[in-house]
Amino acid sequence: MIPARFEYESASSVDHAIELLGADDAQALAGGHSLIPAMKLRAARPSLLVDIGPLRGDLAYVRDAGEQLAIGALTRHADLERDPLVQEHCPIVSFAAGLIGDPQVRHRGTIGGSLGHADPAGDLPAVVLALGAELVVRGSGGERTVSAGEFFRGVWETAVEPGELLVEVRVPKLGTWTGWSYKKYRRRAIDWATVGVAVLLTRDNGSVRDARIALACMGGTPLRASAAEEALTSADAAGAAAERIGEGTAPSDDVAASAEFRTHLASVLGRRAIEEALAR
Repeated sequence: MIPARFEYESASSVDHAIELLGADDAQALAGGHSLIPAMKLRAARPSLLVDIGPLRGDLAYVRDAGEQLAIGALTRHADLERDPLVQEHCPIVSFAAGLIGDPQVRHRGTIGGSLGHADPAGDLPAVVLALGAELVVRGSGGERTVSAGEFFRGVWETAVEPGELLVEVRVPKLGTWTGWSYKKYRRRAIDWATVGVAVLLTRDNGSVRDARIALACMGGTPLRASAAEEALTSADAAGAAAERIGEGTAPSDDVAASAEFRTHLASVLGRRAIEEALAR
């Protein structure tokens, strides 16, 4: 397939990128592993492609920021997988990054690109939602911080406005979270998730005191499984929580799976993820 006609500009600085992104239908290009295929299918038709790859010197990093890790938007998946700070303080991010695509994808794809693309089948959107991460967006008027719960607005739609750029992701250190897991099913090794389940929980005197469960590909955005979270904290049983994991979701019927199968799969994966988190 051939993309629709577009212009191309390479950004020389973050401010230059923001200026370019103010044009009608402009879109940022990071690793390109999501955007370019969408353009070839003409599902995405930007009039201007702004290449922010040259900004890695400014936007590719992992820093200790007290109770959070600050991750630059151009940090590649392969770097997230191997970074010692991420492995120590937020291993669910490191683990999930290692499941994305294949080595070629992980060495080009970036966390900012994955979150900004906002594909509901993406791994990292579900993980940052479970973590309650904060996303830093910069525009000509300065920076603003958006919670992960407010960042994803629909399929390929985020809170980033024209003339703005996602520059940083702030994920909390796991700290008091005593268990975590991320499970996903995919038809082939390099596929997007048919369903993904991210679990964080805290146990106190043997009982689950707090739980967060986020789902990939169970709606138009990553979703919190609130009913399952409530069941887990009240009944402390993986099975009871897994049975409710599909409540409030709207999975799609497509070539990968039916909505009914996705709901069943979410329950199966949810139980496995909860049991793994409980065992940590």
